[in-house]
Amino acid sequence: MSTGITRLSLLDLDARPDKFRRQFVAGLREHGFVILRDHAINRQHLDQAYELLRAFFDLPERTKLKYDSGSGGERGYIAFGRENAKGNPYSDLKEFWHIGPDVAKKSPYFGVYAHNLWPEEIPQFKHCFKALYGELEQLGKLLLEAVGTELGVNKNFFRDMVTDGQSILRLLHYPGLKGLDTVNAMRAAPHADINLLTLLVGATDSGLELYDRRGNWLPVECEADEIVLDTGDMMSRLTNDVLPSTIHRVVNPQGKNDSRYSMPFFLHPHSQASLDCLPQCVGADGPRYSPITAGEFLRQRLMEIGLTY
Repeated sequence: MSTGITRLSLLDLDARPDKFRRQFVAGLREHGFVILRDHAINRQHLDQAYELLRAFFDLPERTKLKYDSGSGGERGYIAFGRENAKGNPYSDLKEFWHIGPDVAKKSPYFGVYAHNLWPEEIPQFKHCFKALYGELEQLGKLLLEAVGTELGVNKNFFRDMVTDGQSILRLLHYPGLKGLDTVNAMRAAPHADINLLTLLVGATDSGLELYDRRGNWLPVECEADEIVLDTGDMMSRLTNDVLPSTIHRVVNPQGKNDSRYSMPFFLHPHSQASLDCLPQCVGADGPRYSPITAGEFLRQRLMEIGLTY
């Protein structure tokens, strides 16, 4: 297990809410990462999800490419080598699938956000991952509410911000490395997430590392049924770096040629949400970031990493 990273049980949010919120926010402030257990997402559901994503990525490339949405990676399949970390000319060694929200017809974003795609070759895929998306979204809202309470904002501030948000469940496959350029490229080059909060269900193999406040790379290891939480650049902007995003990476394994799978859930605001600095976080020197909406910031960052919506 990694040392120094805060580990919490969601059960404590009911039993000792003040202590949970204090430790949760302190962990995000210090490392940008927290590991959560007892989160109530069924282990059998997670096991099934990993079986299904393996089944999809085992399909022939021509079959997977049927589900390239053509919308710059907003939904469906994103082929190997499409994405690079910001400022890195070498593509990451990964392929992935994006699932987004199904907004109601009454939503102002109905018809604006892309529709989800579902692989017909794997009938259980849609039901499993729609359910998992909903569970992770609800957990994320609960955790954001804890952050908001600790920061002193209105109780519904974050919940309103992410309602009809552009949150994404990303199903990731890092193939075995045989025959790939491992001199210049890695599975995921150093980067910070774009969004407010990321929920990463325990991956099938190690390799995740965070860049700590003292300039060291620290391995992040967790059990298969634990969730790793980290803050993204949108949270940095909102809180004026009170809760800064943390650079992290997925390193190439040594002497192994196994695939790695993971399922990060990126919790995003709706497009018109303001990322202006919260009054509680302005500080003596004022806001560090210029005003921007979540939609504008997302488009800007996606262009920088080789994807466009």
